[in-house]
Amino acid sequence: MIKLKKLTIISLGVMLIALVIAIGPVLAATIRVEPHGSYFGLPIMLSSPATFNVTVVGGADNPTTDPHIFLVMTETSYNSLTGNVVVNWTGGSPTMVTMTPWTKESDNSVKVPPGSDSGTGYTVALLRDHLNTTEPIYWAFEPFLGGMNITEIPIEFTVTLPATEPRMAVYVLGKTGDSELFNNRSPPTQPGFVIPELGTVLLAASSFAAFALFALRRKRQ
Repeated sequence: MIKLKKLTIISLGVMLIALVIAIGPVLAATIRVEPHGSYFGLPIMLSSPATFNVTVVGGADNPTTDPHIFLVMTETSYNSLTGNVVVNWTGGSPTMVTMTPWTKESDNSVKVPPGSDSGTGYTVALLRDHLNTTEPIYWAFEPFLGGMNITEIPIEFTVTLPATEPRMAVYVLGKTGDSELFNNRSPPTQPGFVIPELGTVLLAASSFAAFALFALRRKRQ
C-alpha cells in the first residue's frame, strides 16, 4: 500500500512537470501581429498600404520594449520596387520609418536579424520557405512605434510597399526583462502578412471560387 502511494505521488509529479512544460510556451509573452495566419492553407492577402495591429499575448505584467519591425521580401519583389517601403503609426515620436538599407541573403544557414538571442532570430531557409521562393531574400530591420512599448493593448500601424510584383512578410521583435538582445518575436510561421504576386492571387482566387461553386452545387442536390 505504501509503495502504491509513493508510485501515485511520483506519477502525479511527472504529470505536473509535463503539464508545465506543455503550457509554458502559451504562458510566455509572445508578440502577435494581426491579421496573421491563413485560411484554407493560403496566406492572408492584403494589398498595399496594409494596416495591422501588434500586441503581446501573455505579457500584461511584462511589456516588450525596444520594438523593431522586420520586413522580408523576395528578390523579385525587391527588384520591382518603385519607391521606399514606409511604416507609419500613431503615437510616440517619430510616427514613421523608412525601411532602408535592405540586405541581401542567400545562405540558408544564416540567422537574421542581428542582435537577436539564439532562440529568437529567423533562418534564411525558414524565411525562403515561408515566402515560397528559391531566390535570395532581402530584409530590413528598423526601430518603430516611436518609443512605445508593446503590451496587450493593440497598437495600429500601416505598411506601404510600392512594388509592381510585391511579396513580403512582416515580423516584429522586441526585448523583455533586462535582456540587451532581442528575445521576443512574432512566431516564425505567422508573419503579419504576405503579399503574393498577381499570379498567386489569381490562382488562389480561382481555387477558392471553384471550391465555393462545388459546395453550392452539393447543397442544391
